[in-house]
Amino acid sequence: MNNKKFTVWLPLFFSFTMIIGMYLGYTMRDAMPGKSFFHVEKRRPVQEIIDLINDKYVDTVNLKAITDTAIQAILYKLDPHSIFIPAEDLIKVNEDLAGKFFGIGIEFSIIDDTINVTNVLIDGPSSKACVETGDKLISINDSSITGQKIDIDKIRKLLRGDKGSEVTLELLRGAAKKTVLVKRDAIPLVSVDANYIIANGIGYIKLNKFSQETYREFMRAMENMQKQGLQKLILDLRGNGGGILDNAIEIADEFLDGNKLITYTEGAHLKKKEYKCKRNGLFEKGPLVVLADEGSASASEVLLGALQDWDRATIIGRRTFGKGLVQEQYNLSDGSALRLTVARYYTPIGRSIQRSYGQGGEEYYKEIKNRYYDGETTSADSIKNDTTKTFKTIGGKTVYGGGGISPDIFVAIDTALITGMTIPFYVKSTISDFAFKFYLSNKEVLLKYKTINDYITNFSITENHWNQFLAKASNDSIALGKFSPQQKQDITDKIKANIARIIWRNEGYFEVINTSDKMVNKALEVLH
Repeated sequence: MNNKKFTVWLPLFFSFTMIIGMYLGYTMRDAMPGKSFFHVEKRRPVQEIIDLINDKYVDTVNLKAITDTAIQAILYKLDPHSIFIPAEDLIKVNEDLAGKFFGIGIEFSIIDDTINVTNVLIDGPSSKACVETGDKLISINDSSITGQKIDIDKIRKLLRGDKGSEVTLELLRGAAKKTVLVKRDAIPLVSVDANYIIANGIGYIKLNKFSQETYREFMRAMENMQKQGLQKLILDLRGNGGGILDNAIEIADEFLDGNKLITYTEGAHLKKKEYKCKRNGLFEKGPLVVLADEGSASASEVLLGALQDWDRATIIGRRTFGKGLVQEQYNLSDGSALRLTVARYYTPIGRSIQRSYGQGGEEYYKEIKNRYYDGETTSADSIKNDTTKTFKTIGGKTVYGGGGISPDIFVAIDTALITGMTIPFYVKSTISDFAFKFYLSNKEVLLKYKTINDYITNFSITENHWNQFLAKASNDSIALGKFSPQQKQDITDKIKANIARIIWRNEGYFEVINTSDKMVNKALEVLH
């Protein structure tokens, strides 16, 4: 009897199961764009072509290189900031964002076909192994690194490795050879190049990027200066190409009060997301100046836009890069990554500061260089604002969208300092190489200066030093002519600053160079 009942109900059971299955199939289709539950996707022509090359082409080819090129060509059609990162480059990219890597804690430079240690991280792995500034590297783990064709990337790979792993260095110190064993450890990639009280009650902070550690570094710097009587601040974002958006937002929160809007993002597949102030800030009321130029981009522009829209800071410098696109990084199966633009960000009053990229990536990046030739970097009247996209700040000041952040106070590039005669000094590292050799030859005298202020006040580049520099430039095959007094002063200032960097690291460099920096001096004038 039971078997007869089961036989009767069995067709109905199968029918019900099939209906449920079809319903689920159609439902799941929504989660699988362009596919039904039973859909088998056809191979795309791109994959067919790659397969044919692999199976039929006359010669053996590097398929990985071909596919990488194809991916880059696809992204080129999207926007200039959607990029493919090959696996071999991804580690360095992630290190920059993380704000650290594992290595031995030295800076080095190639001088006279030899790797010279130009700086040793205080309390870092090399410092503990007694490596000194001025040591010459002969070999790393028995791999010779001397000669005319030194591969910098190879040296970095030899020096970096897993935390706790060891590397053997063969050094030349003077005429003596030394072998040292260094245990690798975490080496910070600092975001704050300098922070100090530049004048009575006025602080200065230089930020070079926004990494995962930037906000923590910034807060330590601010707290340090507040202990020294900080009342006004110069925040230097020149050359800061951006990084992690959240860290820029956290810093903006320290300057803006209440629950003010800092920025919002929106994209075709990403709903509008607002970022607002969440807490009482460390510096919500003090006078604030922010320095910016054509190298200030992305997260820097988020911070600049928020401060300008709320009339919280005076922006001094030149028009910023103009990058208003948000990227997310997606790791791929072969260890590479796709950094894809997913949204635009907007300033509090609704400005998108993204420049047009309709003419392609090449023209997009060329626009920055063209600013030097069309007068924009030398005249405020030549700034190319998109006047079709005007906005009013909270205080009623007219600002623009569509092309970066324009400054409130313009400071031109001094074109008289950058000429065909002086450019080779930077291309061939003549200034920094001379400063390093000068330090080694005058170490005893230089180390008598106990503070950077003592050095700034009492040390100067003499005429004899200048002649030594010209001799070095001549040895570097640089054609020398007559220098204007301004050019000579600028070069000697940079030599002095580079010497200070060896002794006091980046902090020393900026404390020296800022004494003659036009933007910094304009900021001091405004704050005074």
